[in-house]
Amino acid sequence: MKKIFALLAVVALFAACKKDYTCECTVLGAKESTTFKDVKKSEAKDSCDAANALVTLFGGSCELK
Repeated sequence: MKKIFALLAVVALFAACKKDYTCECTVLGAKESTTFKDVKKSEAKDSCDAANALVTLFGGSCELK
């Protein structure tokens, strides 16, 4: 029973590594979202942070959802 539980835990861990994430940006009252498909959370966060750096110049902001 322990082996089955351990195997399921490992499978769930690998399945959860990559998912779809959405970066939602608001600039001048307009909302725009970009979906990053099948990526790690850290990769999606890095991309959303880069977008945030750009839209901040125009008074906007981005948030990873």
